[in-house]
Amino acid sequence: MICARIVGTGSHLPGEPVTNDDLVRRGIDTSDEWIVTRTGIRARHFAAPGCKSSELALVAARRAIEAAGCAAGDIDLIIVATSTPDFIFPSTATLVQAGLGIGNGCAAFDMQAVCCGFVYALSAAEKFIRSGSHRRALIIGTEVFSNILDWADRSTCVLFGDGAGAVVLEASDRPGVRASVLHADGRHHPALWVPGAVAGGRVTGDPFLRMDGQVVFKFAVKVLDEVVREVVDLANVPLGSIDWLVPHQANIRIIQSSAKRLGLSMEKVVATVDFHGNTSAASIPLALDCAVRGGRIRPGQRVVIEGIGGGFAWGAALIDF
Repeated sequence: MICARIVGTGSHLPGEPVTNDDLVRRGIDTSDEWIVTRTGIRARHFAAPGCKSSELALVAARRAIEAAGCAAGDIDLIIVATSTPDFIFPSTATLVQAGLGIGNGCAAFDMQAVCCGFVYALSAAEKFIRSGSHRRALIIGTEVFSNILDWADRSTCVLFGDGAGAVVLEASDRPGVRASVLHADGRHHPALWVPGAVAGGRVTGDPFLRMDGQVVFKFAVKVLDEVVREVVDLANVPLGSIDWLVPHQANIRIIQSSAKRLGLSMEKVVATVDFHGNTSAASIPLALDCAVRGGRIRPGQRVVIEGIGGGFAWGAALIDF
């Protein structure tokens, strides 16, 4: 049986950290105490003006490829999860492909499930590999959320940052991605969305991120607990066998509540939201790379990733390293 294993990780945060006090100095009506108490975020990174998602993705991708011990030309599938693509089209994935110098023969496309995009993309890539059609996939989450933030809305602009994370997924005879579960319910889209579009050469609607924080929090805590239990059951392994939970890095209170409902100690949870904020589709691979390179996630360990994003779209995957 063909399995799909993560063989390399990489990430990239642009520029210097922007602390909560830095935001105050920029004129945002907030405080370090207000942000930390409610979110656990102490800093985030913002891309330079004009920097695009594909540029961040390329740095993370090269680091993941190097860690995997392969060449860019060995990649035969690229999936980029992003809500902030470089252009309406072509896909950001094809721009990454060009940047890596990979020619004809490598499939490349984008996946849009907002903060759960990386889970969706990993699940799709695993199925490509298991089918035998592809052998080595590059999955990237990359965002320049600073482009869609309303700096007059302190309830959202302090939460998000820019960044990218990537993994290389490779065909193997050893188990890797054991199971994945994906869900969506579009009835909830007004709770977290960017209600704007481009038509007739102009922006129509509202081009900024809007969020009902209380609705998102309550829904996220409920479904993240459910989807982790679902993916563990699907993989037919006990919940207690999980070595690490790597959640979407949105808010430390959501992360803590999710762990508590699952009966997991925070010592088993990878939490990196404090130094990069919510980087949407990039947050899970960023946290994965941090934990792998920091020596926390090691070969032989079992990891569950979970995420929820606008839509709502949510999901989880159980992975053996």
